[in-house]
Amino acid sequence: MGNVTGSVAAKFAFFPPDPPTYDVTKEEDGRLIFSGVTADKNMDVHLLDTKGGNKVVATFWKHPFARFTILYSHGNAADLGQMHELFIELRAHLRVNIMSYDYSGYGASTGKPSEFNTYYDIEAVYNCLKNHYGIKQEDLILYGQSVGSGPTLHLGSRLQKLRGVVLHSAILSGIRVLYPVKMTFWFDIFKNIDKIRNVSCPVLVIHMKAIVKLNSSLFPLKNIICDVSAVFIKPAN
Repeated sequence: MGNVTGSVAAKFAFFPPDPPTYDVTKEEDGRLIFSGVTADKNMDVHLLDTKGGNKVVATFWKHPFARFTILYSHGNAADLGQMHELFIELRAHLRVNIMSYDYSGYGASTGKPSEFNTYYDIEAVYNCLKNHYGIKQEDLILYGQSVGSGPTLHLGSRLQKLRGVVLHSAILSGIRVLYPVKMTFWFDIFKNIDKIRNVSCPVLVIHMKAIVKLNSSLFPLKNIICDVSAVFIKPAN
């Protein structure tokens, strides 16, 4: 029963664009090229191996004067082909590096999307930041939107020296998206409400005010032991 319910929750969690909105090709010199993006010497494309046996696409957008790097985990119905203009804007206005990636089964990444695959995906991307670019925890900000809050809090709860975590329209857990339960079941997915208590860095929560009212709260403050800032966005209508 638990596996069935967890599988149902997973089906509601992942909506990869079909067909993908981009492709990755390899040049004769071995460089990976991201389709639809004008040649940019400050943008690297990676194809990373994960513990789940998949290869995930990651893009690193470098800013020449960046002090910090954002590791961006996107929402459930997008892939990198739809996000690259946002990353260009963020890089320019915030003067940060942006590392973004597609989950297994999204875009040109291989495999199928699942809770644990997203964990393996973000671990592979973090290892690339650490080993290839020399990015330290102290200079890294994790950003998770919607379902991306799952892998973000998975990694954020394990790294104790992060600069910060941003949760954008985060979910409490997979089952709580479907049912207003008050407890965490063992078969639930993305148990964010429990993992956030292990995050020790400052957290910024961004959410629509109307949704927060309907759900009473996004993350009960008793579950958070770190500094928290909240931004509530009132809908235009």
